[in-house]
Amino acid sequence: MSVYLMLTTLTDAGRKAIQEDPEALQGINKEMELMGVKIIDQYALLGQYDFVNIVEAPSNEAIAKLAIRLSARGMYQTLTLAAITIKDLIETLKERETPW
Repeated sequence: MSVYLMLTTLTDAGRKAIQEDPEALQGINKEMELMGVKIIDQYALLGQYDFVNIVEAPSNEAIAKLAIRLSARGMYQTLTLAAITIKDLIETLKERETPW
């Protein structure tokens, strides 16, 4: 499974919904898990983004599907970034390069 950072911004409708029912945030987590996305950690943020979710997903396609479905509701806008562990990056950089 690959790791992703999903940065989320609430729309006006999303802010209103969360204000009225803060527990709705937990409902989204259940949906993410049903789509095969494992939540590693979550934080509320101050600044340009409202939340960051650190998740594992089986593929880029799975995380793209999740991002589109969440954004289609009109309550969230997402920016999703693939993450590579430093250990994996170091190992990749150590590999011998093959000529093109």
